[in-house]
Amino acid sequence: MRKIATWPLVASLCIASMAAAPKAKPPTVTQLKAQVQRLTEERDDLQRQLDATENLQQELAASLQGRDQARQEATGLRRELDAAKASMKENQSGSEAILEDLRKTKADLAACASDKETLRTQLESAETRAKKQAETMTGPGLPDIVPARPLNLNRVTPKVSKVRRGVVVVNVLVSENGEVLDTNLLQGLPGTDVYVQKANDSCLEAAKRLVFDPARSGDGKTKLRVWQAVGFLVD
Repeated sequence: MRKIATWPLVASLCIASMAAAPKAKPPTVTQLKAQVQRLTEERDDLQRQLDATENLQQELAASLQGRDQARQEATGLRRELDAAKASMKENQSGSEAILEDLRKTKADLAACASDKETLRTQLESAETRAKKQAETMTGPGLPDIVPARPLNLNRVTPKVSKVRRGVVVVNVLVSENGEVLDTNLLQGLPGTDVYVQKANDSCLEAAKRLVFDPARSGDGKTKLRVWQAVGFLVD
């Protein structure tokens, strides 16, 4: 049996195949330019996308910063609102206290007006009694008398406490030299408690410290010893 040589045949087939394959043509200048243009456009597009991404990141950062700032402002506004509410509550409480003080003041003024009217009545009564006493001293057949005038009445203050406002009238015996020789109570404060008694006694003691321009006869030439009423306003 004869052997067939195969290797040279395979080699010749490969050489024939290689010789038959056409060679690839190099790209033309126009193609290269088109390829460069395409790559340039892709690069520019990628750059635009990158710039857009950076812009979005910056806008996001600004938005986050604005959000944080808005939160801080909201917190500050909430604190101011709480402070305003507290201030309004305090002012309302202060207004109520002021209104209450006004009501009390009006009540005190009304009470003072009532006390003033009572004192006026008491003074008129004391003046009437003093006038009647003076008339008994200067009645028909008696010489005219110029009453004694107290010189330090505004500086003599009775010491009283825990009593209501009122008028105490003390009858004083004034000497020819203007000195007080004796006193007696003509009208005391209403009531019988110990503080009223002390107030009446204090007015009697205060009357003893008075100094008078003595009473005189109608012609002013003769100084006279007289009993005369003096009123003290007790407050």
